[in-house]
Amino acid sequence: MFCHANRVLTVAAALLTSFVSVDATAAEPFDVVSSRESFVSLVQGRELRRFGIRLTVSPDGDIIGRAFGSEVTGDWDWENGYFCRDLFWGGEDLGFNCQLVQVNGETLRFTTDQGQGIYADLTLR
Repeated sequence: MFCHANRVLTVAAALLTSFVSVDATAAEPFDVVSSRESFVSLVQGRELRRFGIRLTVSPDGDIIGRAFGSEVTGDWDWENGYFCRDLFWGGEDLGFNCQLVQVNGETLRFTTDQGQGIYADLTLR
């Protein structure tokens, strides 16, 4: 049991930290995406990408895609100004988390734990 829990934490950390970017975008200000409608207008018909990650976030609450060779699935909703998702990666439950979403051009920044955790920058394509 401990080995499985440790593996899940390691995989989750690897997936999340792979999103973290240090580039020119980090110096530019990000605007908070404050409503579901604004978020949907950004992601509808587009794909979120970063390194080995390609995700589609549908307006009706589905998340599908691939990350590092494994399938990603999940559900999302907008709650109290946050993108709240329940995510699975390759059969591993990455859990529920509400995230602050910010935008800068074609980059969406997702910051875990309602903006208090680590962030992931993904490009809209």
